[in-house]
Amino acid sequence: MKKVLLLAFSLLVCGTVLSQVKREKFESRKLNATRELKIQLPEDYNPESELKHPVIIVFDGEYLFEPVAGQTGFQTHFDEMPKSIVVGVVQGKERFYDSYYDEVTGLPFESGKRFYDFVAEELLPYIDNNYNTSKFRVAVGHNLMANFINAFLMDKEPPFQAYINLSPDFKGTMGQNVAKRLGFLENDIFYYMATSDGDIKRINQSIHETNDAIQSLEQLQLTYYFDELKGDSHYGLVTGALSKAMDKIFELYKPLDEKEIEEKIMPYEGTLDEYITDRYERIDDLFGIFKPISEVEFEQLIEVAERRDDVESIYKIGKLADKLNPESLFGSYYMAQHAELLGKTKRAKKYYESALSLEETDKIDKDFVKSRLDELMKEKEEDSDVAVEEIDEDYEEEQ
Repeated sequence: MKKVLLLAFSLLVCGTVLSQVKREKFESRKLNATRELKIQLPEDYNPESELKHPVIIVFDGEYLFEPVAGQTGFQTHFDEMPKSIVVGVVQGKERFYDSYYDEVTGLPFESGKRFYDFVAEELLPYIDNNYNTSKFRVAVGHNLMANFINAFLMDKEPPFQAYINLSPDFKGTMGQNVAKRLGFLENDIFYYMATSDGDIKRINQSIHETNDAIQSLEQLQLTYYFDELKGDSHYGLVTGALSKAMDKIFELYKPLDEKEIEEKIMPYEGTLDEYITDRYERIDDLFGIFKPISEVEFEQLIEVAERRDDVESIYKIGKLADKLNPESLFGSYYMAQHAELLGKTKRAKKYYESALSLEETDKIDKDFVKSRLDELMKEKEEDSDVAVEEIDEDYEEEQ
């Protein structure tokens, strides 16, 4: 039943997404021809906004665009990847000429080189000049066009930062060239490659040989993923592989999960504000986009700090939350908690009173803050009474 509901939801999301696709005619001087583009913008895309979006270029756009656009819409709905601009290049009968390659190197040749120049020198600048794009670009190719997209990797400064190779039909020495190039990267690159046990045998074998060569690399700039799906054909593997590829490429973008908490945050040496700040700076540096830290993630960090008996992190998380969202009472509340743990009643009272003038959060309302303040003042009065009684007892003993 759950699978049926998930499928129904997926179809609903994909249908909504694809209804927003726009088609454009692009006049190319490099090709001396007109090419059709399919462009999917994020649902709430605003050309006046400063918000930037990664760009996903899909080759074989006549059949591969819809699966990519659907998967992108599905994952952005659950905030598992940034809202992206998906551009499909419709090739149709021109595909043979677009993918034309040198038989020795497998690199674009003659008409293939012209198509390469069209993408690098015309299409990418056009998208950047007309839409709010970030610096992060993804190339998606299947079969011969998967062989083709690897040519961009050979540039000194590759125009794409991520490559999704769906059953690539490596030509000439392209597989060997890829493995060598990935061993000498100067910038961060994501490289994904997929085949299946039902794939075309010669393609499957070539992919495995390339995978073996890449696996032996020790390259800090490379993030590499390989999948061999079960039971899928050369074309049937596309949907499953796309899901895995997007999931892995944008793994850093996802909200905190239990795996990251247990494996990375719990043993982290340092205060947790440093961990989360570094994490989001890497998101900004890598994807070229700003993503705010959510209230849920702040709550998760507080829970980890409490499990670690890490009093300092409680204060610093509160301070960071207050800096990033000064209108919310979240930061003041946890700085008050920190002061309480240290026995600094006056400071805790000050933070609680400050919190009462700010906006409530989903989990902390003003009534709760007031109850904590009242309890704190009651404890203070009780401590004062005890202190007075002790003074009186000492006086009686002296007499």
